[in-house]
Amino acid sequence: NILLLSQIKLPPMMEIITAEQLMEYLGDYILDAKPKEISEIQRVNYEQNMSDAMAILHKLQTGLDVNVKFTGVRVFEYTPECIVFDLLDIPLYHGWLVDPQVADIVKAVGNCSYNQLVEKIISCKQSDNSELVSEGFVAEQFLNNTATQLTYHGLCELTSAVQEGELCVFFRNNHFSTMTKYKGQLYLLVTDQGFLTEEKVVWESLHNVDGDGNFCDSEFHLRPPSDPETVYRGQQDQIDQDYLMALSLQQEQQNQEINWEQIPEGISDLELAKKLQEEEDRRASQYYQEQEQAAAQVQVQGAASPASGRQSGSNERKRKEPREKEREKEKNSCVLL
Repeated sequence: NILLLSQIKLPPMMEIITAEQLMEYLGDYILDAKPKEISEIQRVNYEQNMSDAMAILHKLQTGLDVNVKFTGVRVFEYTPECIVFDLLDIPLYHGWLVDPQVADIVKAVGNCSYNQLVEKIISCKQSDNSELVSEGFVAEQFLNNTATQLTYHGLCELTSAVQEGELCVFFRNNHFSTMTKYKGQLYLLVTDQGFLTEEKVVWESLHNVDGDGNFCDSEFHLRPPSDPETVYRGQQDQIDQDYLMALSLQQEQQNQEINWEQIPEGISDLELAKKLQEEEDRRASQYYQEQEQAAAQVQVQGAASPASGRQSGSNERKRKEPREKEREKEKNSCVLL
């Protein structure tokens, strides 16, 4: 979306594009963006980064592995996926920050990334040291109290760091959004499928941690949705899809981790293979159970009352069954907004 708003041009009247076509456009853009006047060392380094980016470009269809740190809006643990943002010259932000004035949380979180902090909490809970146990409890409370992955300190830092008119990516809740700044206010590009028919709704303001923003048109004039019922249903579908995707990515990561400390010394290759197979079978069974539970939860939510749904202003967004043709869309295609 950022490149479409700034660099990439698609053929006129194109409303739907397949994932494969989109990857081709991005790949061509990365190749064309190669700097001309650079030294030999810079050229070799750039070509290596470009090769690494091309190797993971297909992951854009499912999700990139980014791991935030709680010390700055531009601070992430380095992963190969971050190369994509560097090559495309797209700033990546988040707002999940620790308030530096809260000393006990600052000490508990430290310079940990999210993954490191989760491991630290588990380790502290198992410690015999009361100070470490207390520190782990404080860190766990921080994660629980900031479950929206955005704090007011982070929001203030974001507003200060993002430049006026800058197009960037905002990461929150395992989701990437296009963000910009207009007259000192942050806005997120509206891409939920519930807004597919809302041609006048383009941006949503980001001014609190609860996600209850104001909708605007392309000129940043207030423009409430004309059909709140359809919008709410589309947003719930998007949330359900994001939840299932997060479960899938989490399971994929767990399948790559093996607790070698629990394997006894001197075990034979056959016994080791059996233990690994048993662990793989257990995780597979757990995965399918989680998928079934998630699918059941989605069905229950689809039939439940929308009384607890998110509100914008005083208008409650109620559920409404999506049109049949929306269900028939191919999963590997996306709609250009």
